[in-house]
Formats: sequence, structure tokens, C-alpha cells
Amino acid sequence: MRITAKYFDELTTRELYEILRLREAVFVIEQTCIYEDIDGMDYESLHVFREEGGKITAYLRAFRKPDEEGVVQIGRVLTAIRGEGLGGEILHEGIRIIEEKMRPERMYLEAQTYAIGFYEREGFRVCSDEFDEDGIMHVGMVKGTFAE
Repeated sequence: MRITAKYFDELTTRELYEILRLREAVFVIEQTCIYEDIDGMDYESLHVFREEGGKITAYLRAFRKPDEEGVVQIGRVLTAIRGEGLGGEILHEGIRIIEEKMRPERMYLEAQTYAIGFYEREGFRVCSDEFDEDGIMHVGMVKGTFAE
């Protein structure tokens, strides 16, 4: 098991397939949420994933937030296996890798409201009212120099 970070053009076709397969399984099928997962942002993203036995077991992506200088947005945070701490591991390591490779002043994400505490453990704080995103309640959260 290892955590890897690659920009889109560095991904192998197998890695890309496994990433998209897992995102569909969790966000579209498991959460019964019909939305545009393949949204064009993958081309500009840093893809951070944990792989074990040729399968992606945890994943997140990060990209520079359009029109907000110094801000990197994190999204698509997921795990294939629950209850083993993989979510916390991928988020913690993902933040470290994002800081190293992208050097953001601030990180932003849109969290499903049930997961607020998960992100707060890594230093994010709520910065918006609740909003509906594809039938699921979310909040904006920030971490970094502008988070105060």
C-alpha cells in the first residue's frame, strides 16, 4: 500500500480507470446522486490516491480554484473501505502533498454536512451556510492563512 500523487497527464490509463470507477461507485451509485462527476477539472488536478493490490482504496483531488489566487480546492475525497482510517490517512497525507507541490495560501472544500468533524480534525473550519449540492447538504470549509 502506498500513497501516490500525480497530475492528470502522469496517470496511467489503469490508474485513471480505477479512480473514475471508484468515484462512480461511491458518489453516483452508493449515494444515489446523479451528477456530472467528469467535470473537466481532472485535467488541472493533482490526484492523490492510496493503492493496494492494484486497486485504489482512497482518493482525493486538488486543483487551483478558478478566480481565487492562492487557493487550492480539495474534492472527491473518498475511500473504498470504511472503518479502517483510510479517509483520515488520505486527507492528512493529501494536505501534506498539496502543501509541498502546490504551495497554497489557503485550501477550500465543500463538505457534506455529516463530515464536518472529519475535516475539522485536519484544521478546516466552516465558512458558509449550508447549501444543497445535488440533493445533499454541504458547507464550505477553509484552512490556511485566510481562514481566520
